[in-house]
Amino acid sequence: MNRTLPSSLDATDATDAPMRVLTSAAAQAGPELPAWLQAGGGLGLQRALQAPDRIIEVLRDAGLRGLGGAGFPTHLKWHAVAALAPLAGQGKWLICNGNEDEPGTFKDRYLLSRTPHQVIEGALIGALAVAANHVVLYVNPGQPEAVTSVSEAVQAWSGHPLLAQVAEAVGTPVELHVIPGSGLYVGGEETAAVASVMGGFPFPSLKPPFPAEAGVHGAPTLINNTETFAHVPHILRHGAAWYRTLGRGAAAGTKLYSLSGDVMRPGLHELPMGVTLRELIFIHGGGMLGSRPFKAVFTGGPSNTLLTAADLDVALDFDSVRERGSRLGTGAMIVVGEGTSVLRKTAEYVAFFADNSCGQCSSCKIGTHQVSRILDRIDGGAGRQSDLKALENLARLLPGSGRCGLVDGAATVLASSLSTFRHEYERALNR
Repeated sequence: MNRTLPSSLDATDATDAPMRVLTSAAAQAGPELPAWLQAGGGLGLQRALQAPDRIIEVLRDAGLRGLGGAGFPTHLKWHAVAALAPLAGQGKWLICNGNEDEPGTFKDRYLLSRTPHQVIEGALIGALAVAANHVVLYVNPGQPEAVTSVSEAVQAWSGHPLLAQVAEAVGTPVELHVIPGSGLYVGGEETAAVASVMGGFPFPSLKPPFPAEAGVHGAPTLINNTETFAHVPHILRHGAAWYRTLGRGAAAGTKLYSLSGDVMRPGLHELPMGVTLRELIFIHGGGMLGSRPFKAVFTGGPSNTLLTAADLDVALDFDSVRERGSRLGTGAMIVVGEGTSVLRKTAEYVAFFADNSCGQCSSCKIGTHQVSRILDRIDGGAGRQSDLKALENLARLLPGSGRCGLVDGAATVLASSLSTFRHEYERALNR
């Protein structure tokens, strides 16, 4: 039987809907819950409480996608968890994944430090939608400001009537937990996050089963990135149609782009999903540092295919960037200007992956270290022509050989730099 969406979830509140959503002045309430509520916080959750069975539909209509890297449609993941029965003695779990640790990515620490309540409110709406009774804020312990802010914010929700209403709708008490991660990069992979939340070492595990089927203690578990949850209360408050108007073209909403490298104004920029790379760098980023010519950008963090000057007009959304053979990922953009060595940067990033391999998969642990050693040898002027062939073979053999995407990321950036900037490798060999 079809029902019209209740006006409480259809409303757009266009009069007070900010174009800067996650980073608006009103959102930056810190851990003070009264300040967040006074700025309009809580309205999204109140509207969700009026029709909890329609939450997932609203997110579908809004076009919200996972903003931690893959861009998977949020409503599909939420629906999968909502459709499963709770596990006896455990119920269901929800994890807000704030283990951000990749070079060039710094959006989640901003949200958790400056605007924790919009993240918590989004997570509570998620708990309401999937009937989760355990809500975990999973935070990188290397970001003490974020850990402190989230801990204070969670304490502020304790005993609040809205939390009690969520528990009543779910049918069981809803517990908020702040759990610092292991401090390891690999701990951000979803199955590793599950292991870490259970108190174990964050070893990624083979899938299936996916966490939605059997996550924390075997219970259905919903895992999304911090930025994804932060958008949810605004969508429920202002409506799906409003959210779609914020993006460009077919893209919906806004996106936090972490801009760094050889630009005049590095930092966090909240812009429409689908803004062009050229606009991000030359307008919002103030152009190239020292007026150097643009050379390339490590897109979505250092684990994707490099984009070059030929790609400056690409729309920064999941589908458009994928059409260029790369990925939007977390929205991190590490800009490289002429005079900065792509070979050197690639060596640095592969070394990061090698150092952060959990060692569970020998192809990853040994392979990434082998790539790192060869890159350092070439960059240091001691490379051999045979090293290029070895790197090409490793770039071909390593992808898909691990339980998580770490080795794939190292192989992808290696293959991309070899293909696009091979002249830098050749020049280093001929020094």
